[in-house]
Amino acid sequence: MTTFGYARVSTDGQELDSQLDALKAAGAVKVFKEKESGIKADRKELARAIAALDTGDVLLVTRLDRLARSTLDLLNTLEQISKRKAGFRSLADTWADTTTPHGKLMITILGGLAEFERTLILARTNEGRQRAKAKGVKFGRKPKLTLYQTDEAKRRLEAGESQTEIARLFGVSHQTIGRL
Repeated sequence: MTTFGYARVSTDGQELDSQLDALKAAGAVKVFKEKESGIKADRKELARAIAALDTGDVLLVTRLDRLARSTLDLLNTLEQISKRKAGFRSLADTWADTTTPHGKLMITILGGLAEFERTLILARTNEGRQRAKAKGVKFGRKPKLTLYQTDEAKRRLEAGESQTEIARLFGVSHQTIGRL
């Protein structure tokens, strides 16, 4: 079992020293460090830290906000760690410790709450979409051809003109004409 650390600061003006000291004191044998915004999805050093994990290893951070900016981001990252059969620990957030039964329970509850919230958001979005449809709102892209152009293109197709010729006439692709 190896303990790896992950330290992150958002800007060049901030320093990693206090995080590095805390992680080393807590037993991290190697610390992956970077200066990147937490909003950025593809943090190279975090990916390298997760890739370094083997069964039984632990990824250690000083605080949860060093690892993730949102609950969903946290849960996705913890899932990646879990897939490697490794654990996770936060020094400041003792409840976020997947190496203990209590920590696993808290993360499971957090995951359930996040899934519940996603379901509520989806339901609200669908309700809004249905209300908008009932009011006559059209979804999707604006049609490339007007109703008159569509009728004219269909008439020309029936008369035997090629899709390519009709497309050139209306300034659209032949696939647009083919979908008519």
